[in-house]
Formats: sequence, C-alpha cells, structure tokens
Amino acid sequence: MQHKLMARDAQVNWHPYSQMKNTVHIPIVRGEGAYLYDANGNSYLDMVCSWWVNLHGHAHPYIAQKVYEQLTRLEHVIFAGFTHVGAIELSERLLALLPKNQKKIFYSDNGSTAVEVALKMCIQYEQSKGRQKKKIMAFRQGYHGDTFGAMAVSERGHWTNCFSDYLFDVIYLDAPTATNFNLNKSIIDQHANETICIIYEPLIQGAGGMLMHEACDLNLLMNYCKNQQILLIQDEIFVGFGRTGTIFAADQLNFEADLYCLSKGLTGGTMALGITSCTQEIYQGFYHDDKKQAFFHGHSFTASPVACAASLASLDLLLEEQTNKSIQHIILMHQAFAGLLKECDKIENIRQYGTLLAFDWLVPEETSYFNSIQSYLYQRFLEHGILLRPLGNTIYLLPPYCISEQDLQRCYQLVLAVLKSD
Repeated sequence: MQHKLMARDAQVNWHPYSQMKNTVHIPIVRGEGAYLYDANGNSYLDMVCSWWVNLHGHAHPYIAQKVYEQLTRLEHVIFAGFTHVGAIELSERLLALLPKNQKKIFYSDNGSTAVEVALKMCIQYEQSKGRQKKKIMAFRQGYHGDTFGAMAVSERGHWTNCFSDYLFDVIYLDAPTATNFNLNKSIIDQHANETICIIYEPLIQGAGGMLMHEACDLNLLMNYCKNQQILLIQDEIFVGFGRTGTIFAADQLNFEADLYCLSKGLTGGTMALGITSCTQEIYQGFYHDDKKQAFFHGHSFTASPVACAASLASLDLLLEEQTNKSIQHIILMHQAFAGLLKECDKIENIRQYGTLLAFDWLVPEETSYFNSIQSYLYQRFLEHGILLRPLGNTIYLLPPYCISEQDLQRCYQLVLAVLKSD
C-alpha cells in the first residue's frame, strides 16, 4: 500500500521546499499524540511539530470535538458585513493575553498573509497621516513567509534570488547582540526619517537557522526604534504560544510593539489561520467617513468559524496548568541534554530558548540550509522512527508539549548515537 500511495502521489502532487526529482514523500495515514503513522504502520516521533504548528499532539480529541461541534453549527460565513461568536471570543481572549496596547484583531489565512497585512497596515497608516516615509527595516537572516511582501522583508538568498527584481528594497539590521547596538543605531539614525516600520522575529530567528538573541539586547534596539517613531511589527508566528517558555515572546520584553503577527500554533496545528493585531491608534488611521480610507484586504475564509473553534480549543489546552508544567519540564530536560552535547567534539553553537534546542554539526562546508549533510542526517533519524528536519547542518529539537519523558529521552539517545557513530 505504501509504495502504491507514493507512486500515485508522485503522479499528481508538487510538494513544498522539495526537489521533486530526488525526494521521497512518505504517506502518513494517521497521527496520535507525538506520533505519526505511515501506511505500513511505521511510527515517527514528530520532533519538528509538523513544521512548527503542532502544540498538543496530533488528532487531539478535545480540539477534534470542538471542531466537530462547530461544523454542525456553522462551517463558514463571509466576514465582511457579518461576524460570528467564535471570532469575537477568540479576539477577546487573544487581546487579553497580548500586550495591553493591542486593541484590534485582523484575521487572515496563514503566517505569510499575517505579515502582508501588517506591512500594508503600516504603509497605509503612514499615508493616512500625510507622511512621505517609504522604507521598511528588517533583520538579516530573518524569514517572514513566501508571499511577495513577506519575501521582501526576509533574508535575500537562494530562496528569493529569481524574484529579486520584483521585491521592494529593505534596510537590513543585524539581529541584536551585546556589542552591535551602536552599529545598528547608526543605520537607524541614517534612515529614521524615511522608515515606516521594522519587522523582526523576537528571540529566535527560525528558518534562518534557529538563531537566538537575548531579550535585553532586543529591548534596547526596539525601544530606540520606537523613540525614532518607527512602527514595530513583532512576528511571533513561530515563537508564539509557549515556544519560548512563555505564552508569547512579548512576555519577556519590556516594550510593546505596534503590531503582532500570529499563526502556526494558533490552531494547535489543526488548520491554517493567521492573525495581525494592532493598536487603537493604527486602527483609527483607517476609521473614516470616506469608504476609500478603509483597509482593503481580505480572504475568502477570513475568520473561518472552524479555525476559530480549533484556536479556542487549543487556547483552553495551552492555559491549563498541566501544559505549563509540561513546557517547563521540556525546558529542564533540554538543559540537561545540552550539557551532554557539550562533551561532543562534532558539534558547536549549542543553544536553547524555551522548548527549542539547536546545535550545529561540524562539517567542512559552511553552516547553511543547503549543507549537503542535511539529507543524510534526515534519513538517519527517520530510519530510527524520529522525524527531525535539520536546517542544513543545524539540528533542532522542537517537541510537542504532550511528549513523554521516555520519548524525549529516546530522541536524545538517538542523537548521541548518531553523533558517536559518524
């Protein structure tokens, strides 16, 4: 059955981030807890949370029940001219958790569109104020999505080269460190009068290689940007909903951004949904008697009632005391394992933030997404029933919060065994 499904898939499907000529795609038929199961009955411990979206485990019965109940009441309604209880309640609950300056929620379909919305809001808001600012700032090695605006504010390279002539110019800063504030400050000073906003991933730059910076360094840089009247877009798409050890990375920072982007773990990994929140001041820039001053952006499935139901159920689980205990336990286990990794001479740059642990495999090639060891490591782990998807030679562990201590220890032991055998 497995081979038949793979053959049928190859005939009709084009998969993301895959060189289709030499990539095998395993048919998955079900999931349960931290595990995925293929058509032959093989199990895979999902240590990447299925592209960072899953929080509470696969096919969680509570989320499934809430989605089913919603489907029997209302599957969808146009969100222009209408609203529904799920969208109202979800916005209320998220605004209660986000920084206090956040007052309005705008729904879209995924992380990339949440970023597009934030960028468009900032640009149109500046125009509504009669200002002539045109530039946007972003961090080097950042990633914000694959739509054109999101690509434009991400790191330029192999992923974006063929589109470079179609992307708007961006002013890049280095992610903050204890020593580079003055360098970044000089760039900000040079461009502050023409800069609309800055977009950044707080604490962890995910697709850029699980790069991490300290809250104190980000505080210093972003407070300076605010003083220069630059709007702040905080991309919490990856780090939100407990990944850094708190509900949002914002909970560890001493400033409030103007806009926040959320997705991935928002629905607990059940389905796509994107959110952009903003301040009352930004919202008021569009609040006008003239219809032409409205924010003209929308998606057919904006504020999907089913996705809202999944998100509300995921929030219920996230805010349970047991979930917080599980997150803290994962953090402690990662810390202990990081100590063991320090004794291995095949790796470097061991780093951890919350439930994410990452390190780089030492190879002759430079650390890069396209490092040739990626395919080899991916296959080695998969053969032992563990789904790890290295970013080149960067290996990262990102377990769902439901993972058992036994399963996490099994993953650690496999990583050590591979390090010792190769």
